Amino acid sequence: MLVRSAAGDDSWNRLEDELWSGRITLREALSRQAQLIRYSEPEALALLEMRARVDPAFAPFVRTAHARGAWVGVVSAGMRQVIGPALERAGVDVPVFANDVDCRADGWRLTFIDDSVMGHDKAARVRAARAGGARTVYVGDGISDFEAAREADVRFAKKDRALETFCRERGLECTSFSSFDEIAAVLFLA
Repeated sequence: MLVRSAAGDDSWNRLEDELWSGRITLREALSRQAQLIRYSEPEALALLEMRARVDPAFAPFVRTAHARGAWVGVVSAGMRQVIGPALERAGVDVPVFANDVDCRADGWRLTFIDDSVMGHDKAARVRAARAGGARTVYVGDGISDFEAAREADVRFAKKDRALETFCRERGLECTSFSSFDEIAAVLFLA
């Protein structure tokens, strides 16, 4: 939403075309998208507050998961400084593992959390949780979620998004969802 608002649909679509055709990595796409944003951090957060929302079912989902002893975290190839405030406004208190951003007037600059070509090696976090004995449940929607979803014990993919297509094309069992209340219904039946 920030990239499209700052630079327009054409800029967004050109980068998406380069990404999907394999001419650039997700890391490169994210970096170039961030550089198109020229809002100050307060301007960006105000814009997001007006136009974007966290699924209202996410906060109750997190509370139920915590009450049942589950760990919940946000693992993102996005920007920590954008994600944290959005979750706070939604009343969600979970750790956020994401890239950092320097909100510069000449274009934002990302500092990536690791060296992954995906902008964040989410799969490494899933493998670490599994190695620690956890049953892993992964919820995602995009390209940066592909490998992490492959590593998870259970996966949920947002309907009509890239991760759902990825799982279906590879025969990876996943449950499609539109809202976290659907995920809660599957995970917290008992």
